[in-house]
Amino acid sequence: MKIKVKKKNSDGIVRLESSGQLREIVMNEDFLNPKNESIALCFRGKSSSGIVEISKKEFELLNKEMDKKKHLLGDVKVMKFDK
Repeated sequence: MKIKVKKKNSDGIVRLESSGQLREIVMNEDFLNPKNESIALCFRGKSSSGIVEISKKEFELLNKEMDKKKHLLGDVKVMKFDK
């Protein structure tokens, strides 16, 4: 998994790029406020880690778009190599 972030601050634009493996997917449920449900993608790399948090609505949009484009991927084999 690769993460690329571009943020504007007082010094100008700061770009940050990091990578790591997806370690855990956490479903955050709020019974009192069901609209605040979210999905957290937790990743960890060699010298970095983080959480990407998306709402239920964003996840549904992502899933819908992926279903449309899934046929473009074809048969994919995921191979993992140690460096």
